[in-house]
Amino acid sequence: MTARKIIIDTDPGQDDAVAILLALASPEDIDILGITCVAGNVPLELTQKNARIVCELAGKNDVKVFAGCDRPLRRDLVTAEHVHGKTGLDGPILPDPQMVLQDAHAVDFIIDTLRAEAPGTVTLCPLGPLTNIATAFEKAPDIMDRVQEIVLMGGGYFEGGNITPAAEFNIYVDPQAADVVFKSGIHIVVMPLDVTHKALVTKTRNDAFRAIGTPVGTAVAEMTDFFERFDKEKYGSEGAPLHDPCVTAYLISPNLFKGRHINVEIETQSELTMGATVADWWGVSDRKPNALFIGDLDADGFFSLLTERLARL
Repeated sequence: MTARKIIIDTDPGQDDAVAILLALASPEDIDILGITCVAGNVPLELTQKNARIVCELAGKNDVKVFAGCDRPLRRDLVTAEHVHGKTGLDGPILPDPQMVLQDAHAVDFIIDTLRAEAPGTVTLCPLGPLTNIATAFEKAPDIMDRVQEIVLMGGGYFEGGNITPAAEFNIYVDPQAADVVFKSGIHIVVMPLDVTHKALVTKTRNDAFRAIGTPVGTAVAEMTDFFERFDKEKYGSEGAPLHDPCVTAYLISPNLFKGRHINVEIETQSELTMGATVADWWGVSDRKPNALFIGDLDADGFFSLLTERLARL
């Protein structure tokens, strides 16, 4: 089976880092054409730096990393240092990256890559706000027909929101960009809070990361040690949910996940519910389905895959 060509669009973030590491550890399944960075969990200056730190941690200094949009399309930037710490990767002590940041803008890289690759062969994997993706679509509408699929982390339905009562962080940061993406006509797979909150790093699972005994295993365990304090306090849960690795795990082993093909619309008008993902889970509207909205996963299978792959690095 040929490895799936992807572009990871990201705002690292500890869980973004684990998602990137899982992809880097899985070359037989995933061919990373490039990593594009966007402002989100922390400002762009840190997200592009963090992406390079993660690549170097994995020993993959040849991956191309691009800086993209430093603010949402039409709103002020909201960040999440209260969750991820001031660097976005708080927890482990990791050295500053030596690998170069590519000169091209992330949006131009997305456009050029989709035009250069055969139509229907590149999957976009956004792990943060959708600003880079929407900007690329608005700048070059011809590329939309060339995208194989979009597999993204964002939104929530039964779980509500995690940054406001109604909205999940990635969608809330740039709801106008999310609206562009969900109206693109491209097949979308959504990993909402409803499924990512089931990818819970218990003590046993985090001990398994640490027991790998490598710099990667130790760093992931230390990231989770830091990251979980917020979710334990907020939800009273056993540990932290690994949101973004659900995207890369789906690319490798989609049978771990279950969902429904439904209509998802993005709220862009009401400040009360701004960024809400209005998911027609029960099919009560006449709106056309536009997304596979994931609701469940095999958590033990997910963590077995993650631990096995991280041990390769």
